[in-house]
Amino acid sequence: MSFKDNIISSFIALESQVDTDSYVHGLRSDALKQFETVGIPQRKDEAYKYTSLKSLFNKDYSLFPKTDSHIEYRDIKKYLMHEIDTYKVIFVDGVYNSQLSQTTHDKYDICLMSSALSKDKYAPVIENHYNKIAGNDSLTSLNTAFAREGAYIHIGKNVAVRKPIEIVYFSTGNENAAMMQPRNLVVVGENSQVQIIERHQSLSSNSVLTNVVTEIYADQRAMVDYYKIQNDNIEASLIDHTSVEQHSNSEVRLHTFSFGGSITRNNLYFYQKGEHCNSLLNGVTILEGKQHVDHSTLVHHTQPNCESYQEYKQIFDDRSVGVFNGKVYVDKIAQKINAFQQNNNILISDKATINAKPQLEIFADDVRCSHGCTIGQLDEDAMFYMQSRGIGKKEARALLMFAFANSVLESVKIPEVKSRITKIIALKLGVEIGLDL
Repeated sequence: MSFKDNIISSFIALESQVDTDSYVHGLRSDALKQFETVGIPQRKDEAYKYTSLKSLFNKDYSLFPKTDSHIEYRDIKKYLMHEIDTYKVIFVDGVYNSQLSQTTHDKYDICLMSSALSKDKYAPVIENHYNKIAGNDSLTSLNTAFAREGAYIHIGKNVAVRKPIEIVYFSTGNENAAMMQPRNLVVVGENSQVQIIERHQSLSSNSVLTNVVTEIYADQRAMVDYYKIQNDNIEASLIDHTSVEQHSNSEVRLHTFSFGGSITRNNLYFYQKGEHCNSLLNGVTILEGKQHVDHSTLVHHTQPNCESYQEYKQIFDDRSVGVFNGKVYVDKIAQKINAFQQNNNILISDKATINAKPQLEIFADDVRCSHGCTIGQLDEDAMFYMQSRGIGKKEARALLMFAFANSVLESVKIPEVKSRITKIIALKLGVEIGLDL
């Protein structure tokens, strides 16, 4: 069965299980039509010029779990931020696991998308925010058509969430090939604060493709600190669409740490809808083998007196491939914008590849906007100096890598996340170094 035929038959099955009178039903049907019209992105599409998804869609995926999956806390502890107390929204093969999760409705809602879509008390938030900024490209539309579960986070006015929130999706490998389509909605009210950590993790060697959509809304003076840890098995691939809408005086900081998986595509779009917004997009990528990571970012400045900062540090070894397609768009009325974009890359192997395309589109005349891109190798003089002081070649290389990534890690506000990322980097480099970056 072709992927398209599988999608159509699965959608018919889905329609028999969901509420056809709900607000989301119409969105599902329209989204499926959009996907059928546009199809899977091809290399001829400018946005996917350097990333082929063909290999991801030639498998007979199971779109819905057929068996109950049971896992114990000890099986997943190492993937969780067990060093600190967190709220946890945990899914196993696309199904919410209440035993491993810790949700709440006390002062704020940290719960399930399925509950929010089915209960009347959540209807105002859903109708005002669900699928409003996600876009209508084909893979986002595919998610809209099939998404039934995910994390629903609604923080009212004047609230600081007292501990971080973990959103974790596990795949057990009960199916030979599975496709997951989670949907997350984060709405943060006026003058409120929240920290969120998101992770997708396969627990087997079976193929898994995750097509996830996340919408984040930050009201006036809201602060959102969001971390994506992408360190999955090599048999897993991830297509991540995250859209952020900010209002006056809000600050959203989003870090993407890409280390694992076969093919990873990150679509990250910020829309500033009020004055004095501050947006931060930071990332660290370390690849090896034949891994492929594609970062596609957009910051759209629509109002004056705002700032945005993008910094992506990337390291490529073996035959790995990286793509950075970053864009800053400044509307005519968006005067006094301060926008910075920087993409720095190190190629460890002469067979590794980086395709970089930093872009500025500016229609205002009173702005400070800059972008830059560097591609190079490790400094041989620095390597020689460190080795002459008794530091082994492997350790010297690791120290230079840590120094290279340090500017991104400095902006991490959760110490335990910073420590976790530091350890992952050390593991990727194959060394043990007692550094606290």
